Amino acid sequence: MSASTFWFLAVGGTAALTHMAVFALAQHQMWPELANALGFVVAFFVSFFGHRLLSFKDTSTSVTTSFKRFMVTALAGFASNELVFVLLLRGLNMPPMLALFVALVFAAGQTFVLSRFWAFRR
Repeated sequence: MSASTFWFLAVGGTAALTHMAVFALAQHQMWPELANALGFVVAFFVSFFGHRLLSFKDTSTSVTTSFKRFMVTALAGFASNELVFVLLLRGLNMPPMLALFVALVFAAGQTFVLSRFWAFRR
């Protein structure tokens, strides 16, 4: 396993845990879909800075360019996350935390590919 892959998994895991923790704290105060969005916003910053400083530290793109590209990447990941989350939560009546976990795993692959080959292109 390359260092980039290791750090991507470590940062992604940390961001996913952050997302889930925010969701767990907020889900009883608002609709689950909004708690998912709040978790995404908080985890976005964990993810961006972790990937910029660790996963893709040898990138040749500027911080501003990487941030803009990563925002597009992350929003695409969140769109697929929210779609899967809603389908599992509302369509299959899955428990919210399990639906969120499955949705996060689903979006992780897409985020890696877009991050590696576009947002933090070497």
